[in-house]
Amino acid sequence: MDSNNKMNSLQQVFEYHQSTKHDSQRFAKGPGYLDWETQPNPFRRYKGAPLIPLEKNFPSRDLLYDEVFIPGRVPPAPVNFQSISQLFFDSLAISAWKKAGETSWALRVNPSSGNLHPTEGYLICGPIEGLCDTPMICHYAPKEHGLEVRAKFELPLWEDLWASLPGGTFFIGLASIHWREAWKYGQRAYRYCQHDVGHAIGAISIASAGLGWRARILDDMSAEELTLLMGMFRNYKIESEEPDLLMAIIPCKEKIKEMVLPGNRDRFLTFENLDWRGSPNQLSQSQIDWGLDEISGAARKPHGPVSYARAQKKPNHFPLKIRSVSLSNMIHQRRSAVAMDGKTRISQETFYRILQRAVAVADNIPFSALPWKPYIHLAIFVHRVDNLASGLYFLARDSSMKKHLEKAFTQVDAWRRPLGCPDFLKLYCLFEGDLEKIAQNVSCSQEIAGDSCFSLGMIAEYEKPLESYGPWFYPRLFWEAGVIGQMLYLEAEAAGIRGTGIGCFFDDAMHEILGLKDRKYQDLYHFTVGGPVEDTRLTTLPAYSKLNGS
Repeated sequence: MDSNNKMNSLQQVFEYHQSTKHDSQRFAKGPGYLDWETQPNPFRRYKGAPLIPLEKNFPSRDLLYDEVFIPGRVPPAPVNFQSISQLFFDSLAISAWKKAGETSWALRVNPSSGNLHPTEGYLICGPIEGLCDTPMICHYAPKEHGLEVRAKFELPLWEDLWASLPGGTFFIGLASIHWREAWKYGQRAYRYCQHDVGHAIGAISIASAGLGWRARILDDMSAEELTLLMGMFRNYKIESEEPDLLMAIIPCKEKIKEMVLPGNRDRFLTFENLDWRGSPNQLSQSQIDWGLDEISGAARKPHGPVSYARAQKKPNHFPLKIRSVSLSNMIHQRRSAVAMDGKTRISQETFYRILQRAVAVADNIPFSALPWKPYIHLAIFVHRVDNLASGLYFLARDSSMKKHLEKAFTQVDAWRRPLGCPDFLKLYCLFEGDLEKIAQNVSCSQEIAGDSCFSLGMIAEYEKPLESYGPWFYPRLFWEAGVIGQMLYLEAEAAGIRGTGIGCFFDDAMHEILGLKDRKYQDLYHFTVGGPVEDTRLTTLPAYSKLNGS
């Protein structure tokens, strides 16, 4: 991308972000009502593509949730039909069905804004025992828990592109159907789609760790190369699908270095000439243009490797006790709370434990999937944590940024370390006091932000990384926020409470609380954790049964 195009696209990104901010006087442009006649089908299928049903019943594992975060604790599973089935089952599959009256809808392992699920998954692999004898590209169909074979290709092409990577490596591609979110959220939907990509990155990284594997984004890939690799270069005149990223899944214990594709990249052009099978289904009768093609175009990554800044690695001085909590249970029982009870409290130890999991130190999972240093920090409204004063706290996820953040937060007089906080956590108290109403008001007046144990805003280093890397880094900031969100979801479940992401918040009102006066930092995502109020009107059904037609 030449400098003029880069500057034009960067300005387009800045303008999009500013124009899609909510405030108390004006919400970002949206439909204003839900047009049920055009509600998108939540399941993409490729008619005419052969479907490989995956395994749904697995041998019982004694693997505990906390074990997957200990390097080398889980021995690598062999790459075969069963382990590939497990990976998708524990990352992108349906986790349950909900039913109210005659209406039913699916929940998935990976969270999604509004449960709309714009994120699609793809498998790109070489020969795998019990699954395929030749390299292939497949679309994952979550309702069926199966792989739709879109194309097969010859082994020499696979070897030319990827054979020098660690043995057994395969790939998962992610793409977004923006219309699924725009149907409900309009112009702001692009943001939410990127959150959901981050949720999926986190889910895939943790599911991989449960098999003793490691996941890593290959970020030298361009959007054009991803389009060819996932078969999205054809114009089907239906809802467009935008490629997001490619993750390498490495089934070995060896340390993951900076990963790039070593093969002949021109060979990607040959994917255009493969025998692509299946036509994608139309998801809606019609759709409204909210300008998401323009922002996704401006934020598309060009060809070329990236030299990312990396955070200084520090050892983990805050070891965590392994709890008797099943990994499988945490993954599949994860839910988004719809309301909080305003009473539940958590211990200071639990609070600090949850925050530790949200910090990217020593390449801990799932943040080891991201090849860049942490750019997201947490402004935390503490409401109900034992032995911790209510108030506004701040967690610097990259400790080297503390002085810069102190300078930027013009409303904050002092950064005080809370009592009992481990040195490992760079957590500071900014204000003490009952901030439940303020937390609620800044999250679009949603009570769930004030009735919880704590809620937070994810504050991104914004202007500098975009100017440094380019406008294509914009969605990656949301991906990082989504990975944090996925970690908070699971940690809440493991603590016996529940979390939920909050996409509706008043961006600049949050900035005013902290005293942020320019666009060096931006609030990208809110989250809340507390005691859930269950909706007893709903019936829960199994994820895969004849009752659900799957």
